[in-house]
Amino acid sequence: MYGRFRCRKIFGHAGEIAIARVTLLTNDNLEFPDPENSDPQGLLAVGGDLSPERLLEAYRRGIFPWFEPGYLPLWWSPDPRLILKPNSFKISRSLKQSIKKPHRFTVDTVFPKVIQACASSEGRINKTWITNEMQEAYTTLHLMGYAHSFEIWQDSHLVGGLYGISLGRAFFGESMFHRTRDSSKLAMYYLCKTLKNWQFDFIDCQLPTEHLQSLGAVVISRREFLGLLRKSLEYPTHQGLWTHNVDG
Repeated sequence: MYGRFRCRKIFGHAGEIAIARVTLLTNDNLEFPDPENSDPQGLLAVGGDLSPERLLEAYRRGIFPWFEPGYLPLWWSPDPRLILKPNSFKISRSLKQSIKKPHRFTVDTVFPKVIQACASSEGRINKTWITNEMQEAYTTLHLMGYAHSFEIWQDSHLVGGLYGISLGRAFFGESMFHRTRDSSKLAMYYLCKTLKNWQFDFIDCQLPTEHLQSLGAVVISRREFLGLLRKSLEYPTHQGLWTHNVDG
């Protein structure tokens, strides 16, 4: 979710080594190879586009895109994988205090602003990888009712948030940002609270990070992750706006 590989551009030296091991996708073929065939870092395929159909197929297969601006899309399915079960979210002492402080929580009211904030240098959790192309693609998924944003406000100011994809009983976290202390953790708190009420199975956090593990996320094998994902996809998707507004 918020951890990302540090790798060279696909046409750099490291990329030339990796591309020999992965499938080259074309725009007219939505099929992905078996995630078990990825390279040691989890790189599975290169190329294709960011059409809604391809993105949704990728997430259903446990695959996600990540690439640098101006280069071909890279598709990843790492092993191991990090997940967070909604009922396992850990609330620290400082977060308890932040929950009690005045703030406002909304869902799906300013998705474009959230993804733009995640892509900007101000308050980002990870290095910028959210290209303009990716912003447009995920905004399209939002309009289709698959991508959702959780937003934290102080007065009229957007101070934190996150966004991700929902399919079945799985939520695929993509990125989050903060402009004040604990505001991204507040977004995670409300995400977990919402998903717990809706009986979601897990949040895909993608790559192991100490930060997310401190919040209750656990590392599992890719094989176990794909098994959990298959079961979660047996349930209907909560498609559409998740509009919600609660004063903290």
